[in-house]
Amino acid sequence: MSDYTIAYNSDVKGFPTFYSFVPDYMHGMNNHLYSFKGGNLYRHNVGGYGSYYGVNYPCSITSVLNTSPTEVKVFKTLALESDDTWSATLVSDLQTGIIDKDWFEDKEGSYFAFIRANTAPANLKMRSANGIGAAVSVTNTGGTNYDIDFGFDVGTIISVGDAIYFDSAPQPLLVGAVTLVSANRQVVSVNATAGPVPPPGSFIFYVKNQQAESHGVLGYFCEFTLTNDSTQPVELFHVESSVFKSYP
Repeated sequence: MSDYTIAYNSDVKGFPTFYSFVPDYMHGMNNHLYSFKGGNLYRHNVGGYGSYYGVNYPCSITSVLNTSPTEVKVFKTLALESDDTWSATLVSDLQTGIIDKDWFEDKEGSYFAFIRANTAPANLKMRSANGIGAAVSVTNTGGTNYDIDFGFDVGTIISVGDAIYFDSAPQPLLVGAVTLVSANRQVVSVNATAGPVPPPGSFIFYVKNQQAESHGVLGYFCEFTLTNDSTQPVELFHVESSVFKSYP
């Protein structure tokens, strides 16, 4: 278990605050908090916020989005009423997602961003995975490049960059990324750098880029953690999300 410094609040008659820094001694004087660590004296909350004893610590806040708890939902966006952007990690019972602090845009006084699903590991139970069919032939075209001929039109949804898998016991195996789809949409070229080459007759399916194609995070609930590494004071007033029921 990690060491923490806890603070007592006389108003609530309890210990509501946990700090990650561990001083040797602390003392309040003249409306300032002082502490000693390794023989050095430090005055807190005077510039360099989040810096304790020469180490910068990001601040973080964790909470849960859980409207309509009996329904599977899509958590699509995150909006922050704050004076700075935050990075976010989101975990549901079905998926995980991220928001980089640079993805937030200032809209009508709030910072707004779409939630993007993590790219790894690929979740083959999500809608980003789609079956194609059995391979008629698999031909090496040089190096790790292969042409997979299906003998029928594979449709227009599959595109360059999609990940190709084939069904294999005890679990599907990743082949590599799509590099080209033929003009007649019957042959898919793959750079098989990620794994084995599927034999003819294998059932092939593809997975879209889960981050680029994601529509948010799917689940009954979504726990989110906001992190900010600014050394200046930052205020966060309100967090909200666009959430709607999932219809599989």
